[in-house]
Order: sequence, then C-alpha cells, then structure tokens
Amino acid sequence: MTTPTHTPRYGHGLVLGKFYPPHAGHHHLVRTARARCDRLTVLVCASAVESVPLADRVAWMREAHPDALVVGTVDDTPVDVHDPEVWDAHMRIFRAAVPEAVDAVFTSEAYGEELARRFGAVSVSVDPGRTRHPVSGTAVRADPVACWDQLEAPVRAALTRRVVVLGAESTGTTTMARALADHYRRRGGVWADTRWVPEYGREYSELKLARLRAERPGAEWSDVTFHTTDFPVIALRQAELEEEAARAGSPVLFCDTDAFATTIWHERYMGTTSAATGEVAARGTRHLWLLTDHHGVAFEDDGLRDGEHLRPWMTARFRAQLAHTGRRTVVLTGPHEERLATAVAAVDALLAEGWHFTDPLPERR
Repeated sequence: MTTPTHTPRYGHGLVLGKFYPPHAGHHHLVRTARARCDRLTVLVCASAVESVPLADRVAWMREAHPDALVVGTVDDTPVDVHDPEVWDAHMRIFRAAVPEAVDAVFTSEAYGEELARRFGAVSVSVDPGRTRHPVSGTAVRADPVACWDQLEAPVRAALTRRVVVLGAESTGTTTMARALADHYRRRGGVWADTRWVPEYGREYSELKLARLRAERPGAEWSDVTFHTTDFPVIALRQAELEEEAARAGSPVLFCDTDAFATTIWHERYMGTTSAATGEVAARGTRHLWLLTDHHGVAFEDDGLRDGEHLRPWMTARFRAQLAHTGRRTVVLTGPHEERLATAVAAVDALLAEGWHFTDPLPERR
C-alpha cells in the first residue's frame, strides 16, 4: 500500500534573485512558490553595474506575478558563498528589504540551504537541474534571440529592435514596412512572428474625414482641418500600437512612422513645432530610421493626400531633424528592390551588433 505524499504549505514564502532579465525558469520558480504559500514576496536584487534598471525588472515581475509582493533593492556586494562576512553584508540588505518573518525560501541554487538558514526558514529547492526550463540569465544576456521563447511579453518589448520607416507622402513607407516584415518572417523560427505597425495617423485621418462627411455630406479631404491637439493623440496611439506589437512579435519590429515622424507632420500641417508631440517622441527607445526618398516615386492621390508639392521640403526636413537629433538613419533610394536590399542590409547590421548587457558583479560559489 502506497502512503500518500503531502506537499507542505507555508505562510510567507520568499524568492530572491537578480532577474537580469527574468525568464521562464524564474517564472516557474515564482509560480511554484506562490502555489505553496499563503503569501509570497519576490525580492529583486540589482547592482549598480548592471545595465537593466532595477525599476524595469520590478515592473516586469509585478506584471508576471500580480498575486505576489514584488520589491526591489540595490545590492552591490559581490557574491562569495564561502565568506561569512559577505553573507552578513547581503543579509543586512535582504532583511532591510524584507523585514517580515519568512517561513520558506524557494531557490534553484545550491546556496539555497544557507540562505534559508539565515532567514530562519525552510529551504525548498525547485528544479535545481534546470530540466524543465533549460535557460539562465547568463544565456539570455549572451543571446536573447536564442532564448526568445523563454521571455515574457514585457521583456520581449524591452529587447525588441525597433526599425522605423518614415518619409514624405506617397514615398512607399507602408510598402517598405510590410515588405521588411515579410522578408524576416520568411526566415522562419523565432523570426516567423515578425510584425509591422501601420501608420495610425492615416486611420485618424480617415476618421476625421468620416466624421466631417457625417456632418457635411460630400465633404472632401481638403475640407478637413487639423489642430495642434490632434498630433499628440496620434503620437501616443502610434506608440501604444508599437508597444503592443513588440510584446508579441520577434526580436525586430517594423514601424510605419513613429512619434518622431509625427512631429514633422505637425510642422507640415500647422507650420510650427509641437512641444507636446515632441515629449511623446522622446519616450521609449527606437534603434534605426529608414528614410524613403521621394525621388523616383510617383505621387499617388489616394483621397487622403494633397502634398505632392511639399515632398521635397518634407524629405529635407526629415533628413535634417534625424541628423540633428542623432538618430541612426539610412536613406532609401532607387527602385523598390534596391531600397529593400539596402534596408535589409541595415537591419541585419543592427541585429548583428547584438544586445549589450554589462556583466553582473563577480560570484564565487
């Protein structure tokens, strides 16, 4: 007769780590601990030398584990599991961040027993051989692309290389963004989820025209009036759509314009700059801008365009502001095939540079 096994439950559990960055193994550890505790604290420990901010890691873990208390602390003491004084230094930091009594410490590390002993808690080891999720923070930092499937949405969004295609009216930005996404999707594997983000300004323009025609049947695009307040709305929604796509896609995302481009469109329609739109453009991180030249591209009036005569000015303005703000830029010229080849080469060069994480503090185990 087999005796039923009993899985102990605990009052207050603790999971501690760098989460630099968090991956599937970390999340399995936290979820296992949460299932066995009445309440769980997750302590994110970051050092000043690490290149991912503590606030970001705390936010990522809070999103993934809303039923746990996630707190963060800075710990600039190198790890040496053989030195009692180093242990004491770490524990002072840990105890300041988690002053409550801890009943169980959950880890996948060999030092878990000593860590639990110092908290006066039970040590619970979870998948120490990393067989369920064969991944580590070191592996993610070395090659995020190879570990992409082990990362959750907010981390993917933070690591995604964002490429913006921008240019004057009817210069092929949408065609290029879509073609680039198709090109990378055909590479398969992790790249099969490559996405592109349409230009929200166009959708916004269609809505403005539709509302005007509801009031004035027969109204044309030339009857539509823009206001300064329209452009921050467009920029914010563009950034939101970009973030949504980055959370679900591959390591590269293609954007048909962005908030920075919207600042130039504000100048085109209003004749002045927009501080509010500029503030939106300054948020977030983008990595490469592809400027579609107007030369050699026929102007097509699709019912929402009226600026053929402004294309030279807009191209020049985009080029000047991209240079002035130090944005990494490649100008696309020639027929579509040549432009696509130039763009792919520029994106491949960006991806080949990799992701540069600073090394964490040294560890002696």
